[in-house]
Amino acid sequence: MAMIVERSMSDGWLTNTYLVAAGPNTDAFLVDAGGPMAPLFAKAEEHGLNVTHVLLTHHHGDHVVDLGETLERYPDATVLAHPDERVPGTTGDLNPGDELEIGGLKVKALHTPGHTSGMLNLLVDDKELFTGDTLFKGSVGGVRAPGSTSFEDIKHSIMEVILTLPPETVIRPGHTDPTTVGDELEHNPFVRVWRGLDPEGSDQCTALGDPATLVLWGPDYDGGHKAWVRWPDGRDDIVPGSKVER
Repeated sequence: MAMIVERSMSDGWLTNTYLVAAGPNTDAFLVDAGGPMAPLFAKAEEHGLNVTHVLLTHHHGDHVVDLGETLERYPDATVLAHPDERVPGTTGDLNPGDELEIGGLKVKALHTPGHTSGMLNLLVDDKELFTGDTLFKGSVGGVRAPGSTSFEDIKHSIMEVILTLPPETVIRPGHTDPTTVGDELEHNPFVRVWRGLDPEGSDQCTALGDPATLVLWGPDYDGGHKAWVRWPDGRDDIVPGSKVER
């Protein structure tokens, strides 16, 4: 029986919310609540699913904006998040390494700090990984948003946690398109430089108003760009392309 994974993507932020179940007529869970929720409510009915859990990858508004609407629909749902990522409506903690069993699926919480301190990736039946805003198809999460930690953290989360999973593992990011571990190892421009396959850039730029070296001008999930920059003191950073003057 194939796992059910239904996705709804918001128009403005391109945020993904997922409905996940082992198959029809079972318990199911939602990953995040960024909306629009109505298509997922309809899919849950269509598949005969009982939504028992909402699992939050992190606290940013574009991923939790419709949690209230979700709890109106499923008032008994358990809402779990990392202790650092709790938002109104959260009912309990999901700690790094915790494993849940929902409707016959095994869900393991992997701690992937960087974009936020308590970011969790959710590994489902060792086959599908919901990466929140850590890793995207062809891009990576920024480390400039509220609650973010560091470049070193997100690099470690991507290279040592996510991309050590089997290459056929499906990656379902918090924004836009799915990918796989193998595809990102091979094609993600940030990962290629981290792996030593491609050289670092050395052009000078202005990032967030300050001089910096542009190590990589990479794509972002929204069709724009993300920049890996190095400050004069040697620190690395990942900033929105819109904040860089080349």
